[in-house]
Amino acid sequence: MTHGMQRRDMLRLTAAGAGLYMLAGGSARAQAGGWPTRPVNLVVPFPAGGGTDAFARPLAAQFSKITGQTLVIDNRGGAGGTVGASIAAKAAPDGYNLFMGAVHHAIAPAVYPKLDYDIEKDFVPVMLLANVPQVVVVNPKRVTQNTLQEFVAHVKRNPGKLNYASAGAGTSHHLAGELFKLQTGTFITHIPYRGAGPMLQDLIAGNVDCGFDGLGSSAQHIKAGRIKALMVAGSKRNPAFPDVPCAAEVGLPDYTVTTWYGLWAPKGTPAEALGQITEQMRKALAADELRAIWANNGSEIPSVSGAAYGQFVHAEVQRWAGVVKASGAKLE
Repeated sequence: MTHGMQRRDMLRLTAAGAGLYMLAGGSARAQAGGWPTRPVNLVVPFPAGGGTDAFARPLAAQFSKITGQTLVIDNRGGAGGTVGASIAAKAAPDGYNLFMGAVHHAIAPAVYPKLDYDIEKDFVPVMLLANVPQVVVVNPKRVTQNTLQEFVAHVKRNPGKLNYASAGAGTSHHLAGELFKLQTGTFITHIPYRGAGPMLQDLIAGNVDCGFDGLGSSAQHIKAGRIKALMVAGSKRNPAFPDVPCAAEVGLPDYTVTTWYGLWAPKGTPAEALGQITEQMRKALAADELRAIWANNGSEIPSVSGAAYGQFVHAEVQRWAGVVKASGAKLE
């Protein structure tokens, strides 16, 4: 055998070995069930730049690292997140179509009486992904008060003259604003947007006075000083913002509003695929990189999936129906 033939044979063996290594690696990433073998579509029912995006995009990046496949973010905003939900509900239930919704989708049935989908019947609950408190934020140039008490007093002196922005009619931002008005005895005009991204852009630009938002989308802007946080909802301060008082501290013990984000699949998605989806998402959420991002956004990482997640969603649908009725919130 000539030296040239030996060299060609060695190259063939090396290439074959590399191919086997890549196949083994890909097989390990895809796991035993063989999912995913191609890109996965994730409908995010709000425009880019909002709270859902703040969690969806880092999750997609980590998912790709773990599986070797792309999680494609498909932003479909409109009507408080219900347009995207409707699209996702009709997607093929093949394990390659997922939906990342939020608390807004537990509120929607009470606000939108003619939805063409049912969040509990047309989807399979996969898992809860993040849970963040709502925050009252203001434009520092339009609102010069530095405490919530001062802000409430200012609003009472100027009924109807100030406005608040939300991510859309029927979203948790909208209901948080209506609850705030109800519990403080104030009146602030509601201005709905097509998502938290556009809402925050206008708040930062000074086109609106204040907003009710989840910390996931507001966090970076609060830290940069573009908007000012007056209060976080609930009975305790958030570790990411230890200087911002909680609702209980400022005389609003019943003001508890959280923005949670969760994952669903269209009804009919095979059980084997659902198991793989849950397993890979759990791995992504356990990564140090993602845990740091969640903490920086003021979020907890819940451990709720499958039937337990479905029960959680059902309880939220019932809870928010009561809040909508009590607050008198309506679509503008």
